[in-house]
Amino acid sequence: MGRFEAADCGTLFLDEIGDISLELQPKLLRVLQGGEFERLGSTQTRRANVRLVAATNKDLGKLVAQNQFRNDLYFRLNVFPILLPPLRDRRGDIPSLVRHFVGIYAERMNKHIEGIPTDVMGALTGHSWPGNIRELQNFIERSVILTEGNMLSPPLDGLRQAAGLESGEPITMEEAERVHIRKTLEETNWVIAGPRGAAVRLGMKRSTVYSRMRKLGISRDVARRQERKNV
Repeated sequence: MGRFEAADCGTLFLDEIGDISLELQPKLLRVLQGGEFERLGSTQTRRANVRLVAATNKDLGKLVAQNQFRNDLYFRLNVFPILLPPLRDRRGDIPSLVRHFVGIYAERMNKHIEGIPTDVMGALTGHSWPGNIRELQNFIERSVILTEGNMLSPPLDGLRQAAGLESGEPITMEEAERVHIRKTLEETNWVIAGPRGAAVRLGMKRSTVYSRMRKLGISRDVARRQERKNV
């Protein structure tokens, strides 16, 4: 039983659809168009009713123009496209992704990592991540491997060097920290203390959060004035 048959009356996810060979593309088109296929080595035609979700990091329209992807398959797949912005354009997602991956790899490696220093999270939030989530995931796995204590200790020097090469200028750690702390405060509705406050999320003491806010010029009044100015 193949994937389409197993997914009958359900959903099938095909990743990296742009890498499918030209020989396989008409077979996929047949399944999508008529719901018909044969098992490998069989002459019996079977049917499957499948909702297909496909993903790719390639420009399928460009591949069609280069005769590397079938035009009819492209339009059959392009019924409801969802364009996902790169990670650099949704930096607010980075802290949650970092905590998610840290939890996964810490458990897998039997390590107890209690928090992520604010300067570390600031650097991770400030990085452009040209490889998107997979690059972030791989970097967090490497960071957990290298961490010896209970606070995440990633190899930030390599990250800063990469950021400098991408932008042509050195990354400002203070600005990255300011962005991260303010974003965390906004996520907690500017609540600092308590189990769901910003201090816990930042892995810092409450007094340290207040100190960093004063140093970086972060306040709710300033944020509101900036919002009104932007409007």
